[in-house]
Amino acid sequence: MNFKKVALSLFLACCVAGYAQAQSVNNSESEKLNSEATLDELIDYALRNKIELKQAYIDKEIGEREIASALSGWFPQINASASLVHNIQLPAMVIGGETIRMGQRNTSTVGFQADQAILSPELFQASRAAKYIRQQNNLNLEDTRINTVVDVSKAYYDILTSEETIKIVNENIVRLKRQYTEANARYETGLVDKIDYKRAQISLNNANAQLKSANEARKFKYDYLKSLLNIPATEEISLSFVDQSLEANILLDTTELLRIANRVEFRQLETLKEIQKLNTQYQKWSFMPRLGAYANYNMNYFNNEFSQLYRNNIPSSSVGLSLSLPIFTGTKRIQEIRRSELEEERIEWDLKNLENVISAEYSAAMASYRSNMNEWRNAKENMELSEEVYNTIKLQYDAGVKTYLELMTAESDLRTTQLNYLNALYTVLSSKLDIQKALGTVDTTL
Repeated sequence: MNFKKVALSLFLACCVAGYAQAQSVNNSESEKLNSEATLDELIDYALRNKIELKQAYIDKEIGEREIASALSGWFPQINASASLVHNIQLPAMVIGGETIRMGQRNTSTVGFQADQAILSPELFQASRAAKYIRQQNNLNLEDTRINTVVDVSKAYYDILTSEETIKIVNENIVRLKRQYTEANARYETGLVDKIDYKRAQISLNNANAQLKSANEARKFKYDYLKSLLNIPATEEISLSFVDQSLEANILLDTTELLRIANRVEFRQLETLKEIQKLNTQYQKWSFMPRLGAYANYNMNYFNNEFSQLYRNNIPSSSVGLSLSLPIFTGTKRIQEIRRSELEEERIEWDLKNLENVISAEYSAAMASYRSNMNEWRNAKENMELSEEVYNTIKLQYDAGVKTYLELMTAESDLRTTQLNYLNALYTVLSSKLDIQKALGTVDTTL
């Protein structure tokens, strides 16, 4: 009866645990991105759901377990052992010229031993390194968060650019349809030959093909954003572009000075340098003795008859200290110390090289940003001029002053300058993010 109650209790406990786990999984899977999501909402969602970030958090937790495992050596280590021996022939000793067999045919021992480390270079090193290992794991997580913010922002701006491109192409198609209708009407009335409306048909076909290509490109960009957000490609997402003027986000303080220490890569390398210093110190500590305390208790059983073996226990116990001192290891410790010191020196050069790389990266990003700003200003001016030229020629064409070829040329120039303007705008936004990343000022606190 008691067994049935225990079994029923275990069954109910398993059911409750399984339900709780299922609820947890369902809750994690049920998280959905808000409809009409803004850029800030996308970044916030990515910082909670991106696969690389989930892996980084797991790596951080693994690091904590590794630290706890290394520091567990400071706690008493308790072990149990047991043996059972049947002597086919008893051990023999020669005493006074006579051979005497001693002992019992059956012996068994059950023992317990507790060891406590008192002086241990390995544990000293683990205790001091714990802080830097945690710091390194946090920096790895920060690096992943920075890359997430930059990647999601670029993907969002790229989609916004595509949406604007499609809007421009659609407006162009509307104009071309109207021009095709007008050209066809003029041909039907005999005012012009069929060349004008054939040209209009060609331009309209090209615009429709361009629209199809733009829609396909937009689909890929949405899929790429979904991959960054850890959203299935089959799931639909909608973005909000309200109050997201691209021009309003391009300005940047170009007078801000580069501070190498702000870069997470530099802090990662400095932390690695501190860990390497501890490793060198540990190699020097290897000359130290290792001191520990121990206590043991053994239950000993002896009998010639196996069935009577465990009737009598003859216990033994002891406590004491153990000391080991390495005297000569074939110069191994000296070589390990020197090797660790050389690795420290190498990290110093890595830091110097990283400073040069970051400086060059910042210089390239700043030069690209300034160049892209000039391109954007030029593209914006060309777009405004082409709009003015197109409107003027359209009025002249309607009045019969300009030819249809001149109108088509003006329309083509307008479309080209509009697309060039959008591409230049996206390039400026992308280079701005590159500068913020180079400066180490990307905000990941959302």
